[in-house]
Amino acid sequence: MLIGAHVRDDDPVGAAAERGAEVVQFFLSDPQGWKKPPTHPQAEQLRDGDVTVVVHAPYVVNLASLNNRIRIPSRKIVVQHATAAAEVGAIGLVVHGGHVTKGEDPADGFANWRKFISRQVDEGGFAVPVFIENTAGGDNAMARRFDALARLWDAVGEFGVGFCLDTCHAFAAGEDLVDVVDRAKAITGRIDLVHLNDSRDEFGSARDRHANIGAGTISPDLLAAVCSAAGAPVVVETPAEGQAADIAFLRERLGP
Repeated sequence: MLIGAHVRDDDPVGAAAERGAEVVQFFLSDPQGWKKPPTHPQAEQLRDGDVTVVVHAPYVVNLASLNNRIRIPSRKIVVQHATAAAEVGAIGLVVHGGHVTKGEDPADGFANWRKFISRQVDEGGFAVPVFIENTAGGDNAMARRFDALARLWDAVGEFGVGFCLDTCHAFAAGEDLVDVVDRAKAITGRIDLVHLNDSRDEFGSARDRHANIGAGTISPDLLAAVCSAAGAPVVVETPAEGQAADIAFLRERLGP
């Protein structure tokens, strides 16, 4: 099982070595911005190296939005980031499920996801697979609670999109982690990546605040069990100073 971490984008190769990471995830541009990602200075090293690469799309992306000024640029930068992710040899591009706003019909958000994915598939697809990630909060979120996730997969599942399971997000959303892998797979048919994060806040808090393993409110044994059941590459998105220890803990518990 491949285990690694989300790292700063300036030197992912060095960060992997420092942490003992077999996987690195990073942003290719400002996570709060809309700019097209530049060519990464380590693109060749990453593409040809031994470390598995994952790219995370900017947080501003909201493909469900009914606001054209948000949805249309979101579509554009997801395609751009997928292309740039291929240049660094990434196995996938992680994209949050997004949301509609209060008073809007979530059905329109699910429809917007379907329109985007189906249109892109018709135009030749994405340069790397898109992994939709479950999120922690928001009453009108597309991928917070698993009943909403099921509606989202009804809209896009036929197009082969991937799924990224975030443990902190699921816990904060009020989804029990004991059987979370089985329930997620029953909906999506797959788990392509695990974001393995402890939670600083309590179950069902709707707050997305990550902690290092053992420093939050989720049992380390339960976190390890989720990884084992998922059988997918694992990325810790925990505070940087504790990532090497998080990776070492998981490697010890999960084996080579």
